[in-house]
Amino acid sequence: MYQCPYPHLFTPIVLAGQLFKNRLFASPTGLQHNHYGNHPINETINYYERKAIGGAASVCIGDAMVDSEIALANGNHILLDDPTGRPHLNKLSEAIRRHGAVASMELSHGGNAARISYGQGHKIYGPVESESDGAFGQPIHAYPMDEEIIRRTIRKHAEAAAFAKACGFGMITLHGGHGWLLHQFMSPITNTRTDEWGGSFEKRMRFPLAVIAAIREAVGPSFPIEIRLSGSEVFEGGYDLEYGVRIAQALDGKVDLLHISAGSHEVAEVFTVTHPSMFLEDGVNVKYAAEIKKHVSTSVATVGALSDPELLEEIIASGKADVVELARGLICDPDLPRKAREGRSEEIVKCIRCFTCFSGLMTRGQISCALNPEICNEADVKFERPAPEKKTVLVAGGGIGGMQAALTAAQRGHRVILCEKTDRLGGVLLCEEKVPFKKHLGEYLQHQALMISRAPIEVRLNTEVTPDLAREISPDVIVAALGARPSVPPIPGINGDNVALAEEVYLVPEKAGKRVAVLGGGLVGCELAIFLAGLGREVCILEMAPALNFGTNLLQGASINLELKRLGVRTFLNTRVTKIGPEGVSGEGPEGEKDFPADTVVCALGMKPNRDAAAALALCAPEFHVLGDCVTPATIYQATNAAYFAALDIGKK
Repeated sequence: MYQCPYPHLFTPIVLAGQLFKNRLFASPTGLQHNHYGNHPINETINYYERKAIGGAASVCIGDAMVDSEIALANGNHILLDDPTGRPHLNKLSEAIRRHGAVASMELSHGGNAARISYGQGHKIYGPVESESDGAFGQPIHAYPMDEEIIRRTIRKHAEAAAFAKACGFGMITLHGGHGWLLHQFMSPITNTRTDEWGGSFEKRMRFPLAVIAAIREAVGPSFPIEIRLSGSEVFEGGYDLEYGVRIAQALDGKVDLLHISAGSHEVAEVFTVTHPSMFLEDGVNVKYAAEIKKHVSTSVATVGALSDPELLEEIIASGKADVVELARGLICDPDLPRKAREGRSEEIVKCIRCFTCFSGLMTRGQISCALNPEICNEADVKFERPAPEKKTVLVAGGGIGGMQAALTAAQRGHRVILCEKTDRLGGVLLCEEKVPFKKHLGEYLQHQALMISRAPIEVRLNTEVTPDLAREISPDVIVAALGARPSVPPIPGINGDNVALAEEVYLVPEKAGKRVAVLGGGLVGCELAIFLAGLGREVCILEMAPALNFGTNLLQGASINLELKRLGVRTFLNTRVTKIGPEGVSGEGPEGEKDFPADTVVCALGMKPNRDAAAALALCAPEFHVLGDCVTPATIYQATNAAYFAALDIGKK
């Protein structure tokens, strides 16, 4: 007989008469896939629907704006004061509801950070007059809200909530955190008014309470209202948890769910606390919800760095929160709720918190995931069927790309042979599997190896794919995922006994002496520097470029910079290494020649693709795919994505 492995997590909850089938909610995430008028298109609908298919009890649409003239903070918001959006929003809510989830709409207002409205030439408003960089670096001027604008904004919130309800949404989520308008009024940092809308705690709370009262009147008593709050602003000078408790108490009984987050976009370094980086522990922000829950009778939700169902169950069972909300956790694996409920937790792909998703949204206008190639490609794969023509597929290389290609090809019904020249699957990333802040990456490598062991895939370890082996197997398709090798430039002394490769030091950190010089300021070098500094080494980074290089992953770069600063890692930019000796490194930088004393020098100067090995296999099968690092040294996202879609193409007519 079935026994639910997580009974607290999958016990239903009722909010304002609305039944939610479990305690796992998909927290609001914004998406840039909208067309003219900012109406959601099929890609948008498929993105949110996928979370409902995976078993989330509620799916929230992020960053919908209540005022299309003065509230816009980012591009392509859904506009809740545009009645022409009704058919599109009805389609979106229906796509969520038909899978048994409650569709929720997040109501937002940028306030003094409404940079898009400002850029469009509109006056924008906050609690007080302000000059700031708004959100994300654009200098903007905001005017203080007068009585007319305040009343307009209260009305706009109520009308937006009524419109969302009319479009089939079963809950609204008020964005009252992270530095947006409601937060601006509640925070003593941003609300220094001295009239009836500020000057005391009670007066600062008057505006959000008026918004909530107007929404309640518009939607009625049997319609759940959630509000997202920052339990603490989490920066020096910002309000603390004690003040966050006071806010929650003032809202107690006025809403149906207190969704407790943390931070404010007004302070850039807080972003990686609001959206916890890999350098923070799982569930790092649960403490804010747990403390607030002690002081209120309203149901409480927590959010941030949550992917492990054991932790989710413990949060609910211990009474720290009534609901757990997942954003990146359900981007990485939308089927997390279903897998947990069915007792398949070992199949869950846990978010590694690499920020590929949010950085992709900022740089390319769409969310992507390093581990889940389906995200934002849902429409492309929604109706995929087994390949009509079954083929024998030889995958050369058992790293990230090779494992994904093998799994996807096997799922499509092909006969798959996976060869790896070492004794383990996982490739070069195995060297990082025991790094504390990379633990979820290690779990992912184990997950992929486990799924391969359960699939009809023939695995040959300690087997290098050569042209002779390929001729012996005679496959229909070869997928070359042969990786890359470290780049070692001809620097005098580079072969010295005190020089090691990054991979070697990751595997055996004892190789690093007390003082370490890391050559190369890319992701590998910087993360290695953080790892070694965390072990007590004195570390410096030497980089030829004028800045550390994080590629397009801007947010991971921001989190790395914070860690480098916290750990005291020194960085020397515009510095060219001229020689390496027993005492350390000599380099030429902005101040001329300089010596950098070091017991150990670590080479993290990039990778060279194994193109020759791949090219040797190019004519050994009728169909040939080459991907990952043996094309160009790539990110996990690029390798996974290329492997997934290459495998989907195999056998298509």
